[in-house]
Amino acid sequence: MRLVSLLPSATEIVYALGLGDELVGVTFECQVPVADRAGPTVVVGGRDTRGMSPGEIDAYVKGQLAAGADLYTLHAGALAGLDPDLILTQDLCRVCALPADRVDEAVTHLGCRAEVLSLDPYTLEEVLGTILAVGAAAGVPARAAALVDGLRARLAAVSAAVAGRPRARVAVVEWVDPPFGGGHWIPDLVEAAGGEPVAGHPGARSAPTTWEALRAAAPQVVLVAPCGFGLDGAAEQAATVVPHFPGAQVWALDADALIVRAGPRLVDGVAAIAAILHPDAVPAAPDGSVRRVA
Repeated sequence: MRLVSLLPSATEIVYALGLGDELVGVTFECQVPVADRAGPTVVVGGRDTRGMSPGEIDAYVKGQLAAGADLYTLHAGALAGLDPDLILTQDLCRVCALPADRVDEAVTHLGCRAEVLSLDPYTLEEVLGTILAVGAAAGVPARAAALVDGLRARLAAVSAAVAGRPRARVAVVEWVDPPFGGGHWIPDLVEAAGGEPVAGHPGARSAPTTWEALRAAAPQVVLVAPCGFGLDGAAEQAATVVPHFPGAQVWALDADALIVRAGPRLVDGVAAIAAILHPDAVPAAPDGSVRRVA
């Protein structure tokens, strides 16, 4: 089985299933273990937004989408040379990865025999379902089932630890300029961690809002987890969020590792949020994953 992953979360699923040796193609944003052979070929590129402010990134994305242009470029020649059996892609978010219709077009044009599997979860439960789907398509359903069972056991342990405890009102800021409340599976993470999600979009696409609307939800805890950023970038942006929420705790989270990528590490996100909300009931979050800003 020769696998190509066109989104970072799928790459993480592939490695969690022990299929790293079969991964031959990835995107420029995928995280590949340093010791992983010579490394898979990068078949999807995109603009390097490092050094751009959140507002500048938002303007760039809006401009590209308004012009009908893709944010990512599929290197068709590289893809054809890999002769993949299975390509993992998505239609969930055009800002996050190349859409599945572009991949289907490329596969047809190249005469490629690969199966294209689109992973489009909107809830935490559906994320677990995508792991099973990848395992089935890659021929390792038992591994996938064991992985999901382990993730469910970890979720159950957190649930038991926070059961019956007061639930703080929690808003997740997924972007800061303009502000976005957390969508998709993010409210599920807060709920599973023993919080009450507010000002979010459970099971739906995140959408721009205003600081006034977020403040009106009266959050006691604000988690800043901007898509595409690690902890240091999130902390820098969280500092700009603090004035909008006087009296609330404001925390920065490593969004890529814990919150926004629909893979196994979302369970790490649940554990980290639980450690913020219930520090006397669950183990502390690992160093470098969360930081209190206010």
